Amino acid sequence: MGDRKAVQQISADAYTPAYMAVIGAVPKPAMEDYGPRIVKGEVWLLEVDKAPVGIAVLEEHSDHLLVYSIAVTPEAQGQGHGTALLRFADQRAAAAGKLEIRLYTNQRMERNVALYRDYGYIAVGTRPHPSRPGEVLIDFVRKVPPS
Repeated sequence: MGDRKAVQQISADAYTPAYMAVIGAVPKPAMEDYGPRIVKGEVWLLEVDKAPVGIAVLEEHSDHLLVYSIAVTPEAQGQGHGTALLRFADQRAAAAGKLEIRLYTNQRMERNVALYRDYGYIAVGTRPHPSRPGEVLIDFVRKVPPS
């Protein structure tokens, strides 16, 4: 259960300041109970020198892998950990035989949008946020690179 506490803390620390500053709201991943996702094998913890610094929450679907969340502690951001977690998602998708990885983010989260585009994700559309009227999500897709 120590991992659960670390996962919850990393998510809260990564999402809350970023979203509050840009959209004035705390997103679901910051408050989510990750226990069920951990049991289902959807959560991976990134440690550096035995200290937890990031998480990847990946949902396997029949035809794709969904990156539900990538979060890195604020003090560890800007050191390549987010990109390392995206590479890990590539590896998981390839191992599962998926041809495509999908993710989405709030269009006002410009750092996320830039990171995903720089990494090779292509924006394929926008849609209204399901629980925040007036907010828009951008859907991204990336073909799984050959291993």
